[in-house]
Amino acid sequence: MKLVTPLATLFAAAGALTGFLLRPSDVFGEQLPLSVVLTRGSDLHGLNRLLIPLAQRSFNEMAAGLILGAVLGTVVGALLARR
Repeated sequence: MKLVTPLATLFAAAGALTGFLLRPSDVFGEQLPLSVVLTRGSDLHGLNRLLIPLAQRSFNEMAAGLILGAVLGTVVGALLARR
């Protein structure tokens, strides 16, 4: 079990980073900043409020990458611990 937790954490961080880097772009080809993604667009005002669905989708993709990375890290850690 000593190997499972560090690998799960490492893979979760890698999954979140991958999800953040591969987040969708707006109509101008720009990606939203990390601060907007982490707040799911709650701090956007004026016309920028049109970007809230994009911020929510970006956050969801980053969270999905984190979860998938953690699951994969747990599985890899468990398999390596069995050896």
